[in-house]
Amino acid sequence: MTPAGKADEDGSCDEVTLRFYANQAQAYAATARDAPSRLLARFLSQLPPGGYILELGCGDGRDSEAMSVLGFLIDPTDGVEAMAKQAEGRLKRPVRVMRFDQLDAQGAYDGVWANASLLHVPGSALPDVLSRIFRALKPGGLHMATYKAGEIEGRDSLGRYFNYPTTEALEVAYQTSAGWEILSIQDFEGGDYQGGRRPWLVVTARRPD
Repeated sequence: MTPAGKADEDGSCDEVTLRFYANQAQAYAATARDAPSRLLARFLSQLPPGGYILELGCGDGRDSEAMSVLGFLIDPTDGVEAMAKQAEGRLKRPVRVMRFDQLDAQGAYDGVWANASLLHVPGSALPDVLSRIFRALKPGGLHMATYKAGEIEGRDSLGRYFNYPTTEALEVAYQTSAGWEILSIQDFEGGDYQGGRRPWLVVTARRPD
C-alpha cells in the first residue's frame, strides 16, 4: 500500500483503478475462485425467496450466478465494460455497465450485494454512494458489503485505489449517508487478488421498514 497515493476522483470512481480492471479483465476472471463467498450464504438467508438483488461490481459474475441458481432474480452490474463482458460470458445474459454514482433506482431491490467493490470508492464519495444504495432498496431491504480494513486510503502495489476504512469510519459513513439500521460490522481474514491474506470488514445494514 502507498498511503500517499490519493484517488484520481471522478465521482465514485478512480480512473487508474478502472483502467487496471479494463486491462486485466480476462486475467482477473481467470484467477477468481469458483466457490462464492461464504458471506453470500449469510446474506441470502436474510432475504425473501426469489428476491430481487442488485450486485454492484459483479466482476466475472460468480456470485450473481450462484444467486441465480438459488432462484433469486439478479441485476448484475459492473463499472468496467470489459469486466461486464466477462460476466456476460458466464451468465449468458446481459450485464449492465454502471458506475456506483449512476445508481438511481428507487425502492426496487430486496437486497444489494457489494462484495469487494465499494472498497474502491474514494472515502469522500462513499456517503453519496451509500445513500444511492439506501434509496434503491425496498423498505426492509438488506445491504452487505466488504472492505479491506485499514486506517488511511492508498494504493496497492498494482496501483489500485482502496479506501481502507476502520470500523469507526464505516459507522460514520453509513450513519451520515442515510437512515441505515447497521446490523453489524465484523472483521475477518480474507484473501486478495495477489494471493495474500489481510484483515477485511463486512457491513450488514438494512433500510428500515
